[in-house]
Amino acid sequence: MKALVKEEAGPGLSLRHVPEPVTGRGDVLIRVLRTGICGTDLHIRAFDGWARRAVRPPLVLGHEFVGEVTSIGGDVTGVRVGDLVSGEGHLVCGTCRNCLAGRRHLCHRTVGLGVGRDGAFAEYVALPASNAWVHHHPIDLDTAAIFDPFGNAVHTALSFPLVGEDVLVTGAGPIGIMAAAVARHAGARNIVITDVSEYRLELARRVGVSLTLNVAKTSVAEAKERLGLQEGFDIGLEMSGRPEALRGMIANMTHGGRIAMLGLPTEEFAVDFSRIVTSMITIKGVYGREMFETWYAMSVLIEGGLDLSPVITGRYPYQDFEAAFDDAASGQCGKVVLDWTA
Repeated sequence: MKALVKEEAGPGLSLRHVPEPVTGRGDVLIRVLRTGICGTDLHIRAFDGWARRAVRPPLVLGHEFVGEVTSIGGDVTGVRVGDLVSGEGHLVCGTCRNCLAGRRHLCHRTVGLGVGRDGAFAEYVALPASNAWVHHHPIDLDTAAIFDPFGNAVHTALSFPLVGEDVLVTGAGPIGIMAAAVARHAGARNIVITDVSEYRLELARRVGVSLTLNVAKTSVAEAKERLGLQEGFDIGLEMSGRPEALRGMIANMTHGGRIAMLGLPTEEFAVDFSRIVTSMITIKGVYGREMFETWYAMSVLIEGGLDLSPVITGRYPYQDFEAAFDDAASGQCGKVVLDWTA
C-alpha cells in the first residue's frame, strides 16, 4: 500500500509503498478515506526538537482520519465490516489505575497513533476496535476526518457549563475556532476570540462569535468594556499556549472564573498567582479527549446542526501532500484534509 513515511532522522516526508498493517484478534483494518493534517504532523515533517525526542523513524504519520472497516479480528464486537469510523488516536494500556477506573484519557502509558506507532497517512490503518468510533448517522467525510481535533475543542469547551456565560477564547487556530463554535451552540452569551492573524479571525467570524479581537491592536480589557462586562469573563478557553494570552485572560476573568487550558506552551512562564488565588480562579489542563464521553458529545453536536465546514479550508489528493503540508504550515489556513480515494 502507499503511505506517507518519515524515513530517516531529518526534514521531509516520502510517499512510499509499505506492507499493509498486520491486525490482531482485537483489531480492525480500515481503508482510509480522508485524513487531517495536524500540528504534530508538521513537527514530524520538520523533525524539530520535539520530533527528535518523540519519533523513531521509519514511521507512517497521521492520526486524524475517517475510513471504512474492511476486516475485523475474531474477538471484535460492536464494529462491523463496512462501518464508517473515525479513530481515537490515543492507545491506552487498559491495566493502569485510571484505565481500570474508566478514566482512559488519563492513562500514563498512552501511545500516540502516528507518533509512537504507524498511523493513518496510508491507504490502510490498523486500530484496536475499542479505539474505533462508528458513525451511525450520515456525516460529511471531511468533517469525520477531523473528529480528533474537534474532540480537543469539545473536551475543552465543555469543561464547564456554558449556558448564559461570557466566554473568552485565546487563539483562533482551527481548534480554537471549533471551541468557539461549540460554545455558541451550547448557549454561551458572549464569545470573544483573540489572535494576531486577520485571516484566522475572519474564519472565526463565520462560526458566529460575538467579537473577534486582534490583540496586536486591541486589548482584552477594551473588548470587555465594549461588551459591557462589568465583572469580567466567566469562562476562559486558552488555546494558544502563549504566555501573554494566559496572563491577559487571568487579568480579565470574573471572581470565581474558570479556565480550561489546551494550548501547549513551548517553555515555562510566570503568571500572576496572587490574582488566581484572590479571584478564586479555577484552571483545568486539557489534553486529548475523554474516552468516550467526548466522542458522544461530538456526534450529538454534529447531528444537532453544528457546522464545521468553515474551518476546513484546504482539500488535496494525497499525492499532493507537499502542497498540502505547505498550506498547513503557512498559518493562512484552517484545517487541511488529504483525500486517499483519489
